[in-house]
Amino acid sequence: MIHDSDPFATPESARSTVRRLRGRLAQTVTLWTAPGPAGLTVSSCLIGDGEPGRVVGLIDDESVLWEAVSSAGVFAVTLLMPGQQQLADRFAGLLPAPAGLFKQGERWLESSYGPVLGQTWAGCRLDSAKPFGWAQLVEGTIEQISLDDHELPLLHHRGSYAQIRER
Repeated sequence: MIHDSDPFATPESARSTVRRLRGRLAQTVTLWTAPGPAGLTVSSCLIGDGEPGRVVGLIDDESVLWEAVSSAGVFAVTLLMPGQQQLADRFAGLLPAPAGLFKQGERWLESSYGPVLGQTWAGCRLDSAKPFGWAQLVEGTIEQISLDDHELPLLHHRGSYAQIRER
């Protein structure tokens, strides 16, 4: 039998109330990468306008990405789009990547901030990090931005992907 949900997922009633609250907030799905290469799907991300622009995100401090970011001092944040759910799941560790995360068919471009896809992304310099819940609160300065014409991001809400409908 094929399940329409993860049969190994913790039942919602057994999850912490904080996790359940967080799951109710629709979040834009981003892919954070760094030289190495290393990458991680991140939906806890916020961009602050200003001169310079700033970014904050919650990163697992035991991840390969955190090791690469803390070593290189730079990272890239790529906005994922509808149709990139499998990419998001691979970098979240939910799908296998037998040949490696960066060798699964996407067209990667090299940047001084780490590998990026040819879509909207920001190159960032690491400013600081500190423990925040079960993660690291990573703060960075945006040094470079590449925008594409696609404006509808991939969203994550209550354990599933969603997308904004065009008007």
